[in-house]
Amino acid sequence: MEKKQRYKEKGGKDRKGKGWLLWCVIAAATVTGMVGLAVYAAVFWGKKAAGESPGTLLTRYMAYIPEKEYDRMYDMLDEGVTELISREDFVKRNAAIYEGIGVQHMAVEITAYDEEQETVVYRTSFDTLAGNISFENRAFFQKGKNSYGLVWEDSLIFPELGPTDKVRVSTNRAERGKILDRNGRVLADKGTASSVGIVPGKLADGREAIEEIAGLLEIEPESIEKKLSAGWVKEDSFVPVKTVPKVEETERRTAHPGESVQAELDRQEKLLAIPGVMLSDVEVRSYPLGEAAAHLIGYVQSVTAEDLEEHAGEGYTVGSVIGRNGMEGLFEKELRGQDGCRIYIEDAGGREKAELAVRLTRQGQDVQLTVDAGLQAALYEQFQSDKSCSVAIDPYTGEVLALVSTPAYDNNDFIRGLSEGQWKALNENEDQPMVNRFRQAWCPGSTFKAITAAVGLESGDIDPAEDYGNEGLRWQKDASWGSYYVTTLHEGRPSVLENALVCSDNIYFAKAALKIGAEKWADAMAGLGFKEEIPFEIKMSPSQYSNTEVIETEIQMADSGYGQGQMLVNPLHLACLYSAFCNEGNMIRPYLVYRQEAEAAWWISEAFSPKTAGQVREAMIKVVNSAEGTGYGARRDDVVLAGKTGTAEIKAAKEDDSGTELGWFAVFTAEKTAERPVLLVSMTEDVKDRGGSGYVVEKDRLVLEAWFGDGE
Repeated sequence: MEKKQRYKEKGGKDRKGKGWLLWCVIAAATVTGMVGLAVYAAVFWGKKAAGESPGTLLTRYMAYIPEKEYDRMYDMLDEGVTELISREDFVKRNAAIYEGIGVQHMAVEITAYDEEQETVVYRTSFDTLAGNISFENRAFFQKGKNSYGLVWEDSLIFPELGPTDKVRVSTNRAERGKILDRNGRVLADKGTASSVGIVPGKLADGREAIEEIAGLLEIEPESIEKKLSAGWVKEDSFVPVKTVPKVEETERRTAHPGESVQAELDRQEKLLAIPGVMLSDVEVRSYPLGEAAAHLIGYVQSVTAEDLEEHAGEGYTVGSVIGRNGMEGLFEKELRGQDGCRIYIEDAGGREKAELAVRLTRQGQDVQLTVDAGLQAALYEQFQSDKSCSVAIDPYTGEVLALVSTPAYDNNDFIRGLSEGQWKALNENEDQPMVNRFRQAWCPGSTFKAITAAVGLESGDIDPAEDYGNEGLRWQKDASWGSYYVTTLHEGRPSVLENALVCSDNIYFAKAALKIGAEKWADAMAGLGFKEEIPFEIKMSPSQYSNTEVIETEIQMADSGYGQGQMLVNPLHLACLYSAFCNEGNMIRPYLVYRQEAEAAWWISEAFSPKTAGQVREAMIKVVNSAEGTGYGARRDDVVLAGKTGTAEIKAAKEDDSGTELGWFAVFTAEKTAERPVLLVSMTEDVKDRGGSGYVVEKDRLVLEAWFGDGE
């Protein structure tokens, strides 16, 4: 080779044709990316020169590669080599190859040494984007006055690599798997958007046009100018600026498109009227339900430098996307698949010279959920303007049919790219659309009275036929409570368990809780999954019965009986608790990944006895089906429903009369023979002066109408 010939002319040794005297050496080194490896004892190599031996030098040289210390590598070269290749060219060549193929976890084993020729034989292996590469090679050293210098050639990188050869990386992107609902309806898949771009040579009016484009796209003019000034840009280049929704031709021809479609249509027409602006189709991840399922499905984004560092060795590259939250994040490993990758050497003529590594493409897996897209959309439609959350499950199988949080964001916006203004608006919105409410724990209010009833029946502290007496609309145990009274809007007459549930009598359940007592209450709550993680794919906030390990006061105990005090319950947990009334006392274990044959599994078996579960269920049937019941607004002629309403007061102190209210409704099909069984729990914030729990009952009535049909 020309480089080697020039090196010979400068006094370097020609090792061709010389015999090899190999010494077998028991020495190995693993390069993990940290410089400063243990130095081999000089006795292995002989003391032919002061300083490090050739084997130690080679080990240290290779250690610099994963650390990207190319300057230090250059400093180890023989002087004759540095006269042939500049530091800049050396660094550029090595960085392009090693970083281009993604070298990690390098290991080097010294296998032999020719003392006469100062030649080290070694085996190296390392991981790359296309998998592991390993090979045997040899390195030559030139003895100097005080130390050895490495005689570097391109073949030190790969034995087959010549000075005019290139190392190529060919990537075949794996398609990301779909996310589907229980019926095969798409919740996430590839779709098409419009890329707004500029052809610089056709752009008229310069800065003025850029400012107009930036205004229409809600981005800064400087970001457009930066893209137009990129080194690759030519006069006839299409320079992508921002991705926007694709407005189909059918929508363009529609006589009365929706407001959002019309607004986007108008914007794109204004953009196209600017000389030099073009629209081009681009493939993107698409979420058909948008806001209706954003908190459940999540979104993907391009990987960041931090992602690449955190997921090193997992096949992510600069062009990859990664699931950020929701199902996209939870099932990232299954959905993303594995990109195919091939690393090979190409000669100066563009011909393939040698294949170094290959990894086959593995397409991403589809993930099918138990969710029903229709029910998910119906719940969102009803509650979209509220601060609310809803959970729906099949109480007999544990399949989660819907998880909705409102207000929401459009996960498609994250794919197309949020402007600074959009991101600021989302984060500064006082209704907090980015907060996932179905993962939180909330004060359950009167929906917890059914659980209090079941706990008291199980402990024997509640006799369902015992009349607790009528106290009017406020009550306190005795004068020790000072100015504090338990109040209620309705009182059952007579004051027995069934009437108290139907009319939602706070005073009855305060008295019942005191009968149960703090110790039994704490034991019962622990046995019902409080303060423990819900066994579910999505991590939910655990429920609690107290801010501490115990009930502190009688007043707190009384308030807990009707779902106030320091009670906080996650909506999915509440749904699981209610499922015990459908399953002879067994609490269902919820799940989210669809199975062809749905089978029930218990989170907590025998949470209540079948007798207790039946008694409470019968009372809750009357809550919905009796004219006096607080859930009567949801009654249907075609399906027997049972349920419980709740209004939870949220205030800073007991004396506070300006607090807000949470409205609840938990409702379920009371018979296993129901054609489309469902258990629905909905919570809405700020229902004070909006009808309390009745506001939620009416919303859920419309949702159930969509689920079951109009009943006619």
